[in-house]
Amino acid sequence: MIAATGNFVAFSLDALRGLPRRPFQLREFVQQAWFISSVSILPAALVSIPFGAVIALQLGSLVRQLGAQSFTGAASVLAVVREAGPIVTALIIAGAGGSAICADLGARKIREELDAMRVLGIDPIQRLVVPRLLASMLVAVLLNGLVNVVGVAGGYFFNVVLQGGTPGAYLASFQALGQLPDLVVGEIKALVFGAVAALVASYKGMTAKGGPKGVGEAVNQSVVITFMLLFALNFVITAIYFQVVPQKGT
Repeated sequence: MIAATGNFVAFSLDALRGLPRRPFQLREFVQQAWFISSVSILPAALVSIPFGAVIALQLGSLVRQLGAQSFTGAASVLAVVREAGPIVTALIIAGAGGSAICADLGARKIREELDAMRVLGIDPIQRLVVPRLLASMLVAVLLNGLVNVVGVAGGYFFNVVLQGGTPGAYLASFQALGQLPDLVVGEIKALVFGAVAALVASYKGMTAKGGPKGVGEAVNQSVVITFMLLFALNFVITAIYFQVVPQKGT
C-alpha cells in the first residue's frame, strides 16, 4: 500500500513536470478533450437537474420551517456552485472519461506498446499522459460551468413552481450572500478533481497486468480510488476556503 502510494505520487510528479515540456502533443490533446466532453456533457446535464431539484426541495422545506424562506435562493445556489457542481463534474469525468483513459492505456500496456515506446526513446508519460491530463482538467472546468447553470436553473424551477417561492426573493437572497470567490472555488475544485481523475486513471492503466482481466480490474480500481480521493480533497479545499475567504453576512 505504501509502495503503491509512493509510486503514484512519483508518477503524478512526472506528469506535472511534463506539462510545460515540449513538444506538446496538440492533436492528442484535442482528440482527448473532444472524447471526454462527448461522453460527459449529456450525463452531467441530466444528473445536475435532479441534484439541483433535490437541494432546492430539501433546503426549501428546511428554511420554511425555520421561517427564513427568503434565503432559499442563496442556500440552493451556493450549495450547487460550491459543492454539487464540482462533485457531479468529477464523478461524471471519473466514471466516463477516466474509465476510458484507464482502459486505453491498460490495453496499450498489455500489448507492450508502452515498452516499445520506451525502446524508441519516447516518454509514454509525455506522449500519452500529459495530453489526457490537460484535456481532463479543461473539460472539468468547462463542464462545471454547465452543471452550475443547469443545477441552478433546476433548483429555481422546483423552488418557484413546486414550492411557491417568489422569483425576486430567490434571486435577491443569492445576490445578498453570494460572492465571486464562491464560483472561483468551485472552478478550482473542478480543475483539481479533473486532474486527479486523469492521474489515477492513467496510473492504473499504465501499471495494469494480467491481460484483459487485469485491465478490467484496473478500471474498477481507478474509479473507486478516484471517488475516495475526490471526497477527501473536497473536504480539504472547502475547509481551507472557509478559513481564507470571509463570508458575507458574518
